[in-house]
Amino acid sequence: MDIATIIGLIFGFAVIIVSIAMGGGAMAFVHIPSMCIVVGGMLCATMIHFSLPQFLGIFSVIKKAILVKVPSPNELIQQIVNYAAISRRDGALALEEHIRKTDIPFLAKGLQMLVDGQDEEKMREMLSLEIDALQERHARGKKILEFMGASAPAFGMLGTLIGLVQMLRNLTSPDQIGAGMAVALITTFYGAILANLIFIPLAGKLGLYSQAEITAMQMILEGICTISRGENPTIVREKMQAFLAPNHREEIKANI
Repeated sequence: MDIATIIGLIFGFAVIIVSIAMGGGAMAFVHIPSMCIVVGGMLCATMIHFSLPQFLGIFSVIKKAILVKVPSPNELIQQIVNYAAISRRDGALALEEHIRKTDIPFLAKGLQMLVDGQDEEKMREMLSLEIDALQERHARGKKILEFMGASAPAFGMLGTLIGLVQMLRNLTSPDQIGAGMAVALITTFYGAILANLIFIPLAGKLGLYSQAEITAMQMILEGICTISRGENPTIVREKMQAFLAPNHREEIKANI
C-alpha cells in the first residue's frame, strides 16, 4: 500500500474541512444538488468517452494507484543473480523449483520459459509483448483518471452557470445576490476538490508506479535473456543495474 497517497488524501480533506469550520458557515458548503451535478455529470461524461468495461474498471484503476506493489530493484537483482548462479552450476532445469516460490508472475513466466528451453529471441519477443500490453493498460487507466480530473471542474462551472441563471431569474431584491452567488459557486468548489485532490494526483501516482513496474519488468527481461546465454552472475548483475542510477546500485553477489 502506498502510505503517501492515503496520508495525502486524509490530510488534504482535513485541511479543507478545518479551514471551512474555522471560517464559519460550514453548512453552506453542503449542497446536494450541486454535488449531483458535478459527480453525476463527471461519471456520465466518462461513460460517454470510454467503453462500459473501461468505465467499470475505474475502481480497479484507483485501487492500482493506491494498493501498488512494485518489487525493490536491488532485491529483484539479487534474485536474478541467484538464478543465474543456479542455472550456470546445475542447468536451467534446476530453476523449476524456484518458479513456485516467486510472487512476481512476470518473473515466474520468464523462469518457466528458461526451464522449457526457449531460445533468447523467442523469450524476448513474448516477454516484450507482455510489457507492451501492460504499458497500454496502465496508460488507458491513467487517461481515465485524467479525463475525470478534467471533467469535474467543467461540470462545476456548468453547475455555477445553472445556479446563476436560477438566481437571476428569481431575483427580486439586491439583498438576495449574496446568498444566491454562494449557492451558485459551490459546484465550482466541488469540481476543484475532485480534480485537484483526487483524480489528477491519482493519475500522476499511477503513472509513476506504472513506470516503476515497467522498469522492473524490463530488468527481469534482460536478466532472463542474459541467463539463457549462460553468462556468469556478475554480467547478469551489471546488465540489470544499468537500469538504476549509480547511487542506487548495491554490491550484489550470488547467495545460494
